[in-house]
Amino acid sequence: MSESTTRALADLGAISDLLPLLRSTGPVFPIGDDGADVSARLREVLNPPPWSSVTPVLGRTWQRDGIDGVEVTWEVGFGAPTQAWLLRPAGEAGELPGIVALHCHGGMKFFGKEKVADGPEGPEPDVVAFREECYDGRAYANDLARAGYAVLVHDAFGWGSRRTPVEDMPGRSEGVAALQLAEAERVGRALTVSQVYDAHAGPFEDAMAKALGVLGTSWGGVVGREDLIAVDLLHRLDGVAPGGVGVIGMSGGGARAATVTALAAPGQVRATVIASMMSTYDELLDGHLHSHTWMLNNPGLGRVADWPTVAAAARPQPLFVGYGLRDSLFSEAGMRAAHEQIGRLYAAAGASEKYRGVLADLPHCLAGELRTEAFAWLDQVMLER
Repeated sequence: MSESTTRALADLGAISDLLPLLRSTGPVFPIGDDGADVSARLREVLNPPPWSSVTPVLGRTWQRDGIDGVEVTWEVGFGAPTQAWLLRPAGEAGELPGIVALHCHGGMKFFGKEKVADGPEGPEPDVVAFREECYDGRAYANDLARAGYAVLVHDAFGWGSRRTPVEDMPGRSEGVAALQLAEAERVGRALTVSQVYDAHAGPFEDAMAKALGVLGTSWGGVVGREDLIAVDLLHRLDGVAPGGVGVIGMSGGGARAATVTALAAPGQVRATVIASMMSTYDELLDGHLHSHTWMLNNPGLGRVADWPTVAAAARPQPLFVGYGLRDSLFSEAGMRAAHEQIGRLYAAAGASEKYRGVLADLPHCLAGELRTEAFAWLDQVMLER
């Protein structure tokens, strides 16, 4: 470990020493509050920009590998239109339960929906290795569609069709990108177009988070707004069964799933799956917090609730959380504490059976036992199998 890294960790460690002082002025990471109060505080802190229902524009259709797909686009009021895919079992014309599949962060922002879904041309070559690491090598959104769901997969703000052009990025973040690209050239590592973009997009995320904060919103608020639009759209589509849709995501997608569930109007979200994105904040502060997306690190979130309490804000609504005990982005103690906290909150709501937590000997992923258990749970809740 370098001297600079050691100093940085020491500085981060001092933040934990601030907690007693901060707690003397009010609760930090409150746990036991009513879910509706948590949701209201979350909305106030994230401050998602105003939004309304959108009118989708349907594009080309395809049938591939047991899936009927259609391209869907919509305007969200700023930036490029959102591009999405709607996936259904091939030949199925009746009403199906809906699921919004939320792509992860993954340090890969050139692609969004392509990380978890295949479109008309099949998998993007640049995501194949990533899927092997995180998703059992599968496009899990397509697997859910084949299992009997209407699945909507969209690009979130900052990813895919909603990414920021490199020419619009500020000089400071571009300076960091230039160093990374120069190092790749020095060692003879050939980069694809998407990898070059991601070298620019990584440091730019901090600059964008700063700008959004100055404007009075947040990265989580803007992404949450776009996920609320997607949930509302799928909830209203013909061919989608009434009663609310499911949401599922891993890592950054899990943060999105927790956030949109807490912010959604009653009845729009029926069930939530969060994979590899759960810990108490006390266990995140030292050595883990900086590894995570701004969607988990929004300013002021510590005054809203502990992260497991945010995830449980919609209780007694069904919730599945998958914990990989070898996940290097979280401590095992933090994951186990989160599992216990959510369990207590659901028990206090008289709904212990509505929470399913699976702790598996797995790394950061939605794969193996976590995938199998999550999909079986969704079938029980959404398909009543």
